[in-house]
Amino acid sequence: MTNKHLLEVSEKFGTPTYVYDANKIRLQYKRLENAFDKLPVKLHYAMKALSNINILRLLKKEGAGLDAVSIEEVYLGLRAGFEPSAIMYTPNCVDFSEIQEAVEIGVHINIDNLTILEEFGHVYGNSVPCCVRINPHIMAGGNSNISVGHIDSKFGISIHQVRHIKRITENYGIRVNGLHMHTGSDIVDAEVFLRGADLLYEAANSFPDLEFLDFGSGFKVAYKEGDYVAEIEKIGFDIAQSFRKFCSEYGRELELWFEPGKYIVSESGQFLVKSNVIKQTTSTVFVGVNSGQNHLIRPMFYNAYHYIENISNPDGTPRLYSVVGYICESDTLGYDRILSEVNVGDILAIKNAGAYGFSMANNYNSRLRPAEVLVDGESIQLIRKRETLEDLIANEVEIESLILAD
Repeated sequence: MTNKHLLEVSEKFGTPTYVYDANKIRLQYKRLENAFDKLPVKLHYAMKALSNINILRLLKKEGAGLDAVSIEEVYLGLRAGFEPSAIMYTPNCVDFSEIQEAVEIGVHINIDNLTILEEFGHVYGNSVPCCVRINPHIMAGGNSNISVGHIDSKFGISIHQVRHIKRITENYGIRVNGLHMHTGSDIVDAEVFLRGADLLYEAANSFPDLEFLDFGSGFKVAYKEGDYVAEIEKIGFDIAQSFRKFCSEYGRELELWFEPGKYIVSESGQFLVKSNVIKQTTSTVFVGVNSGQNHLIRPMFYNAYHYIENISNPDGTPRLYSVVGYICESDTLGYDRILSEVNVGDILAIKNAGAYGFSMANNYNSRLRPAEVLVDGESIQLIRKRETLEDLIANEVEIESLILAD
């Protein structure tokens, strides 16, 4: 996907707009699929990263399953054409009725709470298998908000409670067909996975009916030049060797599952915004754009870095700017960035915005969410219309007595 494509998108569909490169998504999926030393793996795409139906269908064609964390995501997966058996449902802190709804649909159930596990056993006994999410107490991830496998995390059942899990499953006859672990995002080497794997392998010996082990995901991608990223081929090779050894000791071959999200879609996405104002203060030159943290919250929420390029004037004189949004708070998208000289009306491309960009967008300040576009070779297609004011107020219910008379 070239700057020519991006400028064509901005001219045809306006800004702000998320743009995704279909070929990059395919490339990332294939690279991950082929990384595990010829060991067959199942990749369940973590749809929380980006859940547009067209992205889901593209990945379905590549052979992906889905990782869903809510019943709504389950229904979106079904709408995209996925079979229930291709969907892993991993909720957290939901009412048990939502789990029952997922059971009726027929998706894989992943449980991360002892109380819920006991209730599951009381209701279903051995009639419905389930996976159990283990918290390995490993600190991993590039930000505390995305580190989910440490001792203070709300996610998973402690690795030290395996005996308790076993007592519950034996008492109710629950058939545990999988064990799951996810330590966090921005993982750069195999060590974290292998440390968790050793714990999961040890726990697996307590469950004789396992069909798979699920190692989550969190492989890091580059956000800026010089970033240390996941050496996915080395990680894959090391994990494959470890897993083969475990299966030999376990006594039969199990399936190896992963749930990549960011790794597959992040680098495919660019977020196009337009320069509204150039504002110089005593210390800073600001580029104010027609977007903000309501559309891309990662810089504010995670202190995330996204490379920014002025694609309207790529050969302009380099100058120092801070790129800020139009929200009524400090919503800096990029601080002290060297950009080709920016003029009012220029189009800026914010890179690496395919994951947790649109999916975390909101209507703060009553702003409308942006459009989404998919570029596939020379094909450029709108895959989500820009919101309108009518969309924003569609679910409001006016109270008759408060309607002012003419």
